Amino acid sequence: MKRLLTITIATLLSAATLSAQEVVGKMPRGWEPQTSYPMAWSGEGDFEEWRTEARAKVVELMGLAPAPPNSTDYQVVASEQREGYTAHKIEFEISANNPVRAYLLVPDGEGPFPALVALHDHGAKFSIGKEKMIRPIAESPEVVAEAEEWLTKCYDGVWTGDWFASQGYVVLAIDALMWGNRGEGTDGRETRYDTQQAVASNCLKLGTSLVGIITWDDLRSIDFLAAQEFVAADRIGLYGHSMGGHRAWMAAALSDKVRAVASVCWMATSDTLLAAGNNELKGGSAFAMQIPMVSRWLDNPDIASLACPRAALFISGTEDKLFPAGVEEAYEKMARVWRSQGAEGMFHYSLYPSPHYFDKTMQQEVADFFARNLLR
Repeated sequence: MKRLLTITIATLLSAATLSAQEVVGKMPRGWEPQTSYPMAWSGEGDFEEWRTEARAKVVELMGLAPAPPNSTDYQVVASEQREGYTAHKIEFEISANNPVRAYLLVPDGEGPFPALVALHDHGAKFSIGKEKMIRPIAESPEVVAEAEEWLTKCYDGVWTGDWFASQGYVVLAIDALMWGNRGEGTDGRETRYDTQQAVASNCLKLGTSLVGIITWDDLRSIDFLAAQEFVAADRIGLYGHSMGGHRAWMAAALSDKVRAVASVCWMATSDTLLAAGNNELKGGSAFAMQIPMVSRWLDNPDIASLACPRAALFISGTEDKLFPAGVEEAYEKMARVWRSQGAEGMFHYSLYPSPHYFDKTMQQEVADFFARNLLR
């Protein structure tokens, strides 16, 4: 009996030790990050055929799409004249019977004008979304104060949407699902950090994904702009910082209506983003930017390359702690795709000695990029 008890305790201790080692570096034991991607562009064959198949796979894995909107009309809630443009707060359908509040900036003068979709970041700051990109329109003093504080933290004190509107662009900014007016509470601005994980989990149960809904909303934003008579539908661009950068290259990959895309501070190879300590491992945050099971087929730079041969600019900071590795490798992989199509002059990337921040120098590079590709 004593010997049996000893064996039982030893067995239990052994099992406990094994259990404690089951997760190492935030990875389940026995699993390694994917480093080869069977649907990546090989450099051979028909490029358009590859792009069609790869796009279809991305759309499939994003899950069910929200029903398309019934119209591209909009209602103006409030307006104010600003220097060189008019700022509108509007409502329009982002999907069927689902109106959203948005900011729309329209330059003075005769159109049609080139247009930009301004895509806000994540930052675990849910109470504001579109207000990170465009100076708030008919909002409370509390919202304005939050936006001003965030502007200093991430955008070098510049509302980039207003800055671009003053240069002659129509600019549209919406809240991504859970941000700004599209969150919890009576005014939609009470989302907590843990809410995103619950929403992401429920999306999967419903046959879709959080990243899928966000991406479809961005694609519908492009369609909305293209349908407006004051917009030059063949001169639409996208830009964003952090999660906004991810949103930019995702939408550009899936929409032929995008002529130029600028992504700031969001790109790296998938395997490096699985490293312990990386920002992508923060539960719900990752679900806003991770397509379920896509790494079985395509890496991040492979998906972004679906925008080839259109104009693309990627910017990263070498001191960005959220993307400590895999950035240049991703950019070089993308550059090879553009070169393979004889479009090397349409792809650009820049590395700045900076942290996770969209400063005025970067903003000027983005402005110069859009001037070359949308204003002319």
